[in-house]
Amino acid sequence: MPIEMQRRKEQDLSIAGRFEMRRRAPPPALEGIVSDICGYRETAPGHFRNIEYASLTVPLVVSFAEPFAIGLGKDPGDNDRFASFAAGLFAGPVIIESFGAACCVQINFTPLGARRFFGLPMSELTDSMVVLDDVLGAEGMALRERLGNAPDWAARFDLAEAFIATRLGHAADTSPEIAWAYDRIVTSGGRTRISTIAEKLSWSRKHLAGKFSDATGIGPKTLSRIVRFNRALGLSRQDQSDWADIAADCGYADQAHLVREFRQLAGGPPTALR
Repeated sequence: MPIEMQRRKEQDLSIAGRFEMRRRAPPPALEGIVSDICGYRETAPGHFRNIEYASLTVPLVVSFAEPFAIGLGKDPGDNDRFASFAAGLFAGPVIIESFGAACCVQINFTPLGARRFFGLPMSELTDSMVVLDDVLGAEGMALRERLGNAPDWAARFDLAEAFIATRLGHAADTSPEIAWAYDRIVTSGGRTRISTIAEKLSWSRKHLAGKFSDATGIGPKTLSRIVRFNRALGLSRQDQSDWADIAADCGYADQAHLVREFRQLAGGPPTALR
């Protein structure tokens, strides 16, 4: 769930005896690139399990301890262990398990911010976790060492922000056409017709889909589904509106359509997520 923070203030979400967590909002220079930076450390043995629903977050996880077990749309198996990695967008639930010894910094990028930061087609990360040295090479491994040796979370966050800013200094800008199309989809809550966007740009839908695959890792239709789902989920948690009303407000054909989308993107019916 989104966490409200004052700018540049680290928020403590620790639970004594289980884990500690710090979050920092991005500085103004990284707004639109990074949504937040998180520090996480488990402080007691145990089995931790979390389900992340489909979102527009592209995480970079830099680990200093034990790996996580991660399954895309399924329970993770013995071979699904990941320590430091980047993960692309996935139109489904992600099951994350850890066992009491995890410690990491997680940088959460926007899709367009991730494209600029990593400097590669985001389709190369879609539906997968890619290890740190494959996406950032020696720079990434050096960052991991510096973060691991930093004295506290604040120092780690400062290092991460400086590293991001340096890479962005050499990054190509997002094309104005894609930036506009992405904004139209997000600000409309996923209700803008893809054919209308293509027509406004004088592009074919196939050309638009290819550009979106490069920039975000998914096509505009899938992006719209994820945006619409998250809006519906947010509305359900703000009040006790009828699900049929939420479905209509968010642009679903009917309540049954909303239920199908929740099952595909979150792994369960809407009533279980509320």
